[in-house]
Amino acid sequence: MASNSFGDIFRFTTFGESHGPAIGVVVDGVPPGISLSEADIQVDLDRRRPGQSHITTQRQEADTAEILSGVHEGKTTGAPVAILIRNEDQRSKDYSDIKEVFRPGHADFTYFAKYGIRDYKGGGRSSGRETACRVAAGAIAKKILSRQNISVTAYTLAVAGITAKRIDLSVIEKNLVRAPDLEAAELMTQKIEEARKDGDSLGGVIEVVAKGCPPGLGDPIYDKLSAKLAYGLMSIGTVKGIEIGSGFDITRLRGSEANDPFEVERGKVHTKTNHCGGILGGISTGEDIVVRVAIKPASSIAKFQETLDQNNQKVQVRVKGRHDPCICPRAVPVVEAMMACTLVDALFKQKALQT
Repeated sequence: MASNSFGDIFRFTTFGESHGPAIGVVVDGVPPGISLSEADIQVDLDRRRPGQSHITTQRQEADTAEILSGVHEGKTTGAPVAILIRNEDQRSKDYSDIKEVFRPGHADFTYFAKYGIRDYKGGGRSSGRETACRVAAGAIAKKILSRQNISVTAYTLAVAGITAKRIDLSVIEKNLVRAPDLEAAELMTQKIEEARKDGDSLGGVIEVVAKGCPPGLGDPIYDKLSAKLAYGLMSIGTVKGIEIGSGFDITRLRGSEANDPFEVERGKVHTKTNHCGGILGGISTGEDIVVRVAIKPASSIAKFQETLDQNNQKVQVRVKGRHDPCICPRAVPVVEAMMACTLVDALFKQKALQT
């Protein structure tokens, strides 16, 4: 039994493989009357698409969004919104040498163990290419959130131990790594270029912040907003860890330091600090929701690595093809999308509770 859908009220289902004719997404629960065009979706798809710089994969995909249903004369109808993204630059022959080889760091072995068969061409369904579908759904979610004055912004906080020292949202799209600090971005880019030339890859940290969320989002006990965010963000294949607010650093504080004192400002309750990252008891506080995710180094590298084939024989593998030396720049819009979709679903649940 496969799980290809995310969300309860605002729900999307993705389909397609890396080297198939197309990938796509069906988004259900979209309210009628929302202005939506392919151009709205394309903005975020262009931020995720391959081939956008010399420090990303050189696979050339336009990732052009085609809306097949759910929109009439520029407005959503309330019907499911179906979006198709055609694959145009597959090079399946690049994967012929690994047809029966388990690539280290990839899902080859686990998919084979589960299904007894796997699509070796680009990883098939396990490929990061599936995330384009999430970004398309996320573009719709962000449109819905904007109507409530809620924004979601992600950026590369760290790469290879180099961490942004300042957060300037205006420069995120002005550097190749999508960092909020131009000086740190330059150092990150240098490190990524060095890894690429060495046939290797790097990991990093992406931070995502939601501003304008009302208090009350999230459902205890098991559907906490924090749990839903972790579930959604950890479903991104490259994510290996998540922390909210002060995260693991909060373990270094005393309770008197970690607790966020409440106060009233302009007639509204808020907290003086935000160690909790905008979530208490699994429910939003109304403060900024701050989440960080750990992005692993890309598994497809040009270095020879020891592994096994499907007959349990030791072999060496060097992954051919066009791959990202660091996934962070292209993962930024994916992280935004999963945060946005989670928040829209929580927002709709809260509205249903209040009616």
